[in-house]
Amino acid sequence: MTNTTTSFSIGALLRRPETGSFLGLAAVFGFFSFFGGSNFASIGGAASWLNVAAALGIIAIPIGLLMIAGELDISIGSLVPAGSMMVAIISGHFHMPILLGIGAALALGAFVGLINGLLVVRTAVPSFIVTLGTLFAVAGLTLGLSVLVTGTTSVALKAGPEAKWLLGRFIGGVFQVTILWWIAAALLWGFLLHFTRFGNWIFAMGGDKVSARNAGIPTDRMTILLFMCSGASATFVGVSQAILYNSAQVSAGQSYIFNSIISVVVGGVLLTGGYGSVVGIILGTLTFAVVSQGIYYTPFDANWASLIIGVLLLLAALMNNTFRKMALSYAPRKKGAKA
Repeated sequence: MTNTTTSFSIGALLRRPETGSFLGLAAVFGFFSFFGGSNFASIGGAASWLNVAAALGIIAIPIGLLMIAGELDISIGSLVPAGSMMVAIISGHFHMPILLGIGAALALGAFVGLINGLLVVRTAVPSFIVTLGTLFAVAGLTLGLSVLVTGTTSVALKAGPEAKWLLGRFIGGVFQVTILWWIAAALLWGFLLHFTRFGNWIFAMGGDKVSARNAGIPTDRMTILLFMCSGASATFVGVSQAILYNSAQVSAGQSYIFNSIISVVVGGVLLTGGYGSVVGIILGTLTFAVVSQGIYYTPFDANWASLIIGVLLLLAALMNNTFRKMALSYAPRKKGAKA
């Protein structure tokens, strides 16, 4: 009985999408804690990677949900700077209310997500190609319209105290307030994915979209909604950065494309869809942030961070499939079944 119970417990543990990401985070955290010393473990050290994780995590969670549903959105690379420029032009260049600029930026992200979703569900074009097209289209529009309206690619923004308190302030002098927004987003998405019918639909779509549609799941509407959430999340991060740094530039944001995908994959989400968790995505985001920032607290060349991230990505992809196969080996057999 004890062996059977233990086997079931191990199998249940290995089935969890976040198992590999937890092991990866523990490994890199231990590595940088050892080589980074007290500086890495200090308040400032923790703030350095938590601030990075927060901005990236707000985008990575909806990207992860899209990947669980079998889709991909890389247009976020242009939507981050587009959101920054939108609020900077409206509230900085034209001196209109900051809430209007924030609302316009979020609406822009949702609208681009709507376009992405409609193109994906109305055509046979893969979401990667669709969002690649909107990535360049939005980048071109952002650059062209910024120069046309303001005459420059960098726009200053002096947000009031209310906007700073909401999106652009530091807590305790080092922690960005976006960390709180990340926690709120994680709780909301975690509840929706793991405890509601909405989440069951996402997993079903990633497993087999045709079967999900035949079962009555509104796959088209769900796909469009997920793309809209992804776009709005990207422009939200752009807005928070513009308010935090009092300026916006059209060149920022491209790194979020691969960084978010890496965080999601390291977090246990399969590229084939149908498997993943919000907790795993959070752990994957923290792992990426610890590696990208922790390297500066060690005596090693910072260029080695890319090597570590690349190795982590490969190991995560291997572990995700391996853990699933191992979990199946612990499935209970029926009585009389042959070994």
